[in-house]
Parts: sequence; C-alpha cells; structure tokens
Amino acid sequence: MTGIRAVVQRVKRARVTVEGQEVGAIGPGLLVFLGVGQGDDGDDVAYLADKVANLRIFADNEGKMNLSVRDVGGEILAVSQFTLYGDCRKGRRPSFTAAAPPELARELYRQFVAALAAYGIRVATGQFQADMLVALENDGPVTMLLDSERLF
Repeated sequence: MTGIRAVVQRVKRARVTVEGQEVGAIGPGLLVFLGVGQGDDGDDVAYLADKVANLRIFADNEGKMNLSVRDVGGEILAVSQFTLYGDCRKGRRPSFTAAAPPELARELYRQFVAALAAYGIRVATGQFQADMLVALENDGPVTMLLDSERLF
C-alpha cells in the first residue's frame, strides 16, 4: 500500500482550464492536488477526505489557524495529479511506477470528490487525464502535504 497523497493549498481563488475552456473554478477555499498510488482503496479516500474537510488552516477571529474549510464556508478545487508519485531519487527522469493505473486512480478520485461533497462542501474538479492549466492565488501562502499512510 502506498497511500493517497495530497498537496493542499489555501487559496483566495483557483481555476482549471483545458484547451482554453474553464472546467472548474472556486473562490476562497482549498486547491487539492490528489495523487493515487498502487494498492490505495476506499479507506485511504475516507481518511484523506475527512482530513482535508476538517483541516484547520483558516484564521479565526484572533488570527490563529483554527478553522476548517467547512467552518468558513469555503470551496474545494480537486485536481488529479499522478506526478505526486514521481520518484526522482534515481537518475534524472522521474519514475511513476508507484502511481495507480488510470482506472483505479479515476475511481478513487471520483470517490474523493464525492466524499468531500458529502461534507456539504462545494467541490469543483479538473479533468482527469487532461493537460490542464491551473491558476491560483495562494493565500498566506499556506501549503500542506497529506498522505493517507501518515508519512507526513
């Protein structure tokens, strides 16, 4: 098992375009790049969706990171990104052998989006397996790394 990985960025706004057409956009909230690995399953999805939905990285009235995206009524833009499994330890070209095959990655990505929506969060998405342009305005900047295997 490798664990689903996510790069989570607090944003003022973010959007994804494919071939010049906007496919997903959000206002204040979280941009989540999601990477699915070999052997990942629904348990990994449930853990990571709960972590993202309840991660307290928004400021409260005292300016402390104490509120979640749910608490502030924020949105999430979820973008599938297999390159989170790029292994650059050997040589100069990344290896992606730890990334899940597209069929499994697509299904777990869909489950992740559905799990976030079940928390009452508006979720926009990129387009699976497309060449996407992602534009964002990082707020803070605040960027967190998450892994369902709790590696970081």
